Amino acid sequence: MHFALRRFILFTLCAVAGGVTSVSAQSFSTASRRVTPSVFVGVTGVSTGLDSGRNLSITAGVDLAFRPDSQWQPALEYRAMYAVDKGGVDSLKNNLGGVKVSGHYSHIRPYVDLLAGRGETTYANGGYQVPNKLVFYTQSASNVFSFGGGADVFAIGNLALKLDLQMQRYSSPVTVSGSLYSETGTVGLVYVFHPGRTTQ
Repeated sequence: MHFALRRFILFTLCAVAGGVTSVSAQSFSTASRRVTPSVFVGVTGVSTGLDSGRNLSITAGVDLAFRPDSQWQPALEYRAMYAVDKGGVDSLKNNLGGVKVSGHYSHIRPYVDLLAGRGETTYANGGYQVPNKLVFYTQSASNVFSFGGGADVFAIGNLALKLDLQMQRYSSPVTVSGSLYSETGTVGLVYVFHPGRTTQ
């Protein structure tokens, strides 16, 4: 696994573990809850959009949510995805950031997000041919745009189950259209450091 992603996931898991022990022992004032940080990590199934390409990936990220006690909660999000099982066609990785809006319905927090960043596609089996040319690519990098949503389902205090779906667009020289449209589904865990009304 890429060293930077390993370090990020390790940081995320340590933050969750540290938060469970330290944050639960503290009381937060209203002022301290104007920004609500959270971290998440999950397992992601990826349909890459090229032939029958499939990946099994790890996704991890950080959110900074605002107005935690309101019905609608805007947030900034950063997430990274890395393929651990790259399949036999191609594999995708990316680093994305953007905006997210969540709602509150009892213990369920549904959301939509719009993200953008950089991604990399690695082509298996010695490379993938450019249509109608004797040119093979083993790797390509591009901007990535991602739109999706999901829900965080709170069951134990500040800990929630994350269900997330994304549609992502990569530029690719090996397709006729010049683009790859991948679909991802993630199941993971979220830790919210002081969620306001989220778990009430």
